[in-house]
Amino acid sequence: MLNPKKLQLSYKRYCKNFVDGIKFEDVEKRYLNSQSKITHIVELNDVEKDHILLIRLGSIESHNFSKWKRDVLVNHEKKSDELKKIMMVIFHQCMAQSLYKSRYPKMFVEYTFRDAIMTLIHFTMFGWEKEEDILFNFIVDHFDSRWMNANDLNKHTWFLLELYLQFRNKTIFGTNQNLHKAVKEQFKKMDLEYGLIPEELNVYTEVLKHWETPQLDEIKTLIDKMSVFHSILASELGESIEFGDFGYGFYPYEILFLLFVRKKRRLPIPEEFDDFLMNTPEAKMIISDPEPYPEWDPLLKLIDGFYRKNYPDYIPNRYGELFQN
Repeated sequence: MLNPKKLQLSYKRYCKNFVDGIKFEDVEKRYLNSQSKITHIVELNDVEKDHILLIRLGSIESHNFSKWKRDVLVNHEKKSDELKKIMMVIFHQCMAQSLYKSRYPKMFVEYTFRDAIMTLIHFTMFGWEKEEDILFNFIVDHFDSRWMNANDLNKHTWFLLELYLQFRNKTIFGTNQNLHKAVKEQFKKMDLEYGLIPEELNVYTEVLKHWETPQLDEIKTLIDKMSVFHSILASELGESIEFGDFGYGFYPYEILFLLFVRKKRRLPIPEEFDDFLMNTPEAKMIISDPEPYPEWDPLLKLIDGFYRKNYPDYIPNRYGELFQN
C-alpha cells in the first residue's frame, strides 16, 4: 500500500541528492579531467589506448545528467535538452562497445539492458526514427549476448520493450506477446542466464492487454495503477532495485511512453493527473513531437569522429551523419 508521507520524504531525499549530495562543481571537474585525456588520445590518434574513450563516455553522461537534474529537478525548467544528450551518450556507448568484442571479450559493459531500452523509447518519443532504427537493430543483434545482458529483473523495462514492439509491429524471437516469458524460455534452451527475468509483470500485464482501449476511463484507471506501483517502489529510495535509484526513481517515463503511443494512435489520454508522481518536474517536462536534435557535446563529437576515422566497421559509419537537424 502506498504511504504518501513516505513517498514525499523519499522525493525530498531524491531532490536533495542533487543539491547537497552530488555537487555540480565536482562533476564539472571530472568532465574537464576527461576532456584532457580524450583530447590527448584523439590528437595522437592513439588506437592502442582508445578503449579509454569508451570508458570516458561515462563522464560525459554524468555531466549531462547533472545539468539535466539542475535544469529540471532543481530549477523546475521544462526543457529536455540535457536529457536528449544523455540518450545520445548511451547510444554511442552501445556503438563503441561493439568495437571491442574481439579485442577485449571480457571488458566491462558500459551500459545496461535498462539503459538501452530507456534510450530506445526516448528516441521514439523524440521522433528520431533513424537513430531509433539503428539502436533497435543493435539490441536485436546482441540480445542473446553479454553485450546486451537481457537477464534483467526490471518489470517496467520488459513492459516498455513489449509495448514498443507492439506499437512498431516488430518482434524479438518471433513474438511481441509475453516477451519476458518467451525470452526466458529461449534463454533456457540456449543455456544462457535467465534467472533474473521476472515471471510476471504485475500491473504491466493488464496494461499490455488493454493499452489500445478506446475508453478514457479504462486507461486512466490503468495509469493510476501504474503510478501507484511506481510510487510504492520509489518510496523505498536507495533500497528498491526498481525505481529505487537516485537517477530516474521519480521520472515516470514508462507512463509517459504509454501516453505517447496512445496519442500517436489517436486514442484518448488524460489531460491532467492528481497523483504526486505525475506532477513532479520530471513528469511535467515538455517533450515535443518531434524534438529537434540538441547541440552535440564537444567531447562526444570528438570521440565519435575518432571512431568514424579509425574503424570502418563502426556502426554509425553505415548511416552517414546522425543526430543532425
